[in-house]
This record gives sequence, C-alpha cells and structure tokens, in this order.
Amino acid sequence: MSRIGIEPIKIPQGVEITQHSSMIDVKGPKGQLSVDLDPRISINIEGQTLQVQKADDSIKAREQWGLRRTLINNAVQGVHQGFKKSLDVIGVGYKVDLQGNTLVLNVGYSHPVHIELPGGVEGSVEKNRITLSGIDKQLVGETAAKIRRVRPPEPYKGKGIRYENEEVKQKAGKSGKK
Repeated sequence: MSRIGIEPIKIPQGVEITQHSSMIDVKGPKGQLSVDLDPRISINIEGQTLQVQKADDSIKAREQWGLRRTLINNAVQGVHQGFKKSLDVIGVGYKVDLQGNTLVLNVGYSHPVHIELPGGVEGSVEKNRITLSGIDKQLVGETAAKIRRVRPPEPYKGKGIRYENEEVKQKAGKSGKK
C-alpha cells in the first residue's frame, strides 16, 4: 500500500481540474499545467478533494500510483501558490546581473557566463542572491540546478553558487594534515 498514493489531494479555492482521455489540466490563478495520466491510474474528484486510484495491484500500477499523485499535487500547488528557489553566489568579485531574461554570471572565469531563463521561470537578483519562481516545480528546480552547475561550491574556501540553506562541509587544506 502506497503511503503517498493513498493520500487525498485537497483542491484549493480557485483551482479547476479537468480530465481528458490521458491528461489532466489544472487551471488556477497563476496559470495552467497539464499532467499525463498512466492508463493504470484513474482519478476521482469529490467536492474539494481528488483521490488517485490504481486499476490493479501490479507492480507497475503501484509505482505509478504514488508518482502520479505527487505530480498532480505539485501541479495543484504550482497553479495556486507557485514555487521558489533561491541561490547564493559567494566569492570575492563574484557578481550576478539579470538582463531581460538572461542571467549574467561573473564567477571567476575569464568571461561572463550567460544563462537564458526558460519560459515559465521568472528570475530576480538582489545583491548576490538569485531567486527563481514559477508554477512548474520541475522546471524551477532544473533551472536552479543548471545555474548551480556553473560554479558549484568548493570545499576549501566555500566559494561558488549554492542553494539558500545548503551546508558546505569545509576541508582543512594542506596545513590540516600534520
């Protein structure tokens, strides 16, 4: 029994869910998202709750049960509240700038690195903090990971791009070996 799949999804006020043959459209105040449905999964909407059900007890159906419930829940939360990810740029001389829809990173390379933000992701820069927001959780997370890959935090001085509350374990260096 899936502990995730059995949980009902609460549909907030202002969020509309419609089911097509193999798709679910979730429409809310922030936008609209679509989620694919597996043929082994069905949904049941009663009032302000949505229940995800599996067709049989096969392994594939049980795998998809929890996954599709989580994807639908993320879509509901995204169109209602949205998602945010924050990144900190730490290092002497490291600078970040947002020019239109392009993020310009000066992070110790001989050239600035330009990253184009995809449609559906909005960015803002305040000092050396990058904040990404959008309705699609996967797209916001993947964009944040792509930015972090430009200069991941290094373990000796802690310089680089890291998530807002990420802990970087510091190493001692040469003098710590004695």
